[in-house]
Amino acid sequence: MLTLNGKADLLSMNIPEIEEFISSLGEPKYRAKQIFSWMHRGVSLEGMTDISKKLRWKLAETAVVDFPTVEQKLVSKLDGTVKYLFGLHDGNVIESVIMRYKHGNSICISCEVGCPMGCKFCASTIGGLVRRLRPAELIGQVIAAERDLGERISNIVMMGIGEPLDNLDNTLKFLSLVGDPAGLNIGSRHISLSTCGLVDKIDELAKHDLQITLSISLHAADDETRSSIMPVNNKWKIEELLSACRRYFEATGRRISFEYTLISGKNDSAEYARRLASTLKHGLYRNSKPFPIHVNLIPVNEVEESGFSRSSGDAVKKFCDTLNSLGINATVRRKLGGDINASCGQLRRAKLKEDAEKSGDNTTL
Repeated sequence: MLTLNGKADLLSMNIPEIEEFISSLGEPKYRAKQIFSWMHRGVSLEGMTDISKKLRWKLAETAVVDFPTVEQKLVSKLDGTVKYLFGLHDGNVIESVIMRYKHGNSICISCEVGCPMGCKFCASTIGGLVRRLRPAELIGQVIAAERDLGERISNIVMMGIGEPLDNLDNTLKFLSLVGDPAGLNIGSRHISLSTCGLVDKIDELAKHDLQITLSISLHAADDETRSSIMPVNNKWKIEELLSACRRYFEATGRRISFEYTLISGKNDSAEYARRLASTLKHGLYRNSKPFPIHVNLIPVNEVEESGFSRSSGDAVKKFCDTLNSLGINATVRRKLGGDINASCGQLRRAKLKEDAEKSGDNTTL
């Protein structure tokens, strides 16, 4: 049982676990579903009005319902994108982004405080990993955003701060919690999970046969280029990663999306697009049934510390057109929240800088 400050972490529990916990308090099991439903609507213990005061008192003494707090909220005047800086119980902060589409609201959530992966183009990894998020802190981002907006969130993207597969046990628990009909009831087909390519964890994830969409952060067509911007490639080369993708597809039947950040002068030429098409076909088509490939092209978000620049509009179009002409389905991700720095990690980074300047401590910058 997960605990927080010596008390049971209720929001990290599923209904059977809550049943077992309240039974240990001498209370009937049927209360567990009520407690679960209240929590997933963002209601604290004292607000659970159809539960006896006696039980609420017992829970207050032995358990905690821990929701993130809204530390900062930015709303785009361009497209209504909402960016949250959420505060956690220990003073750390993470980010979530609400993206509005015709089919409903999507939220991009963080999975860790900081990130250990060290990708050179990403603001989230500057300063490294602080800690992994508990299931309550994962689902709490969705609950807190829904409660603040007063709107339903129908889709989830695990592509914010951190690496979901580096936090696999808590990620799996989150996926089971968020799909419960007594709570948020967001099915796996409405969830995308992005990984930089932890091969062993991809194989482990495949064993659970989830109906999520797996996204692979590829960003290069050859090992030399990928290793220079993504340290994970020093452990698992592109060929090993694509082999894991083949195994995942064969085990689950679920299409995998490949994310590709375009960096000016680094990996954005039409010639390099041809190389990427060759790499994908060689790594995914051999000795396997037809593999549906989709490449999601993302002009790099300019982060001061990286020194990387965005590709020109012409370069992005030529890269995309080249892939499509070679039979690789490619699209360019629409940029949302451009006026609020909606890209991952930037708001948290600004907050850390501000706090460090106030305290005179520059060791975390």
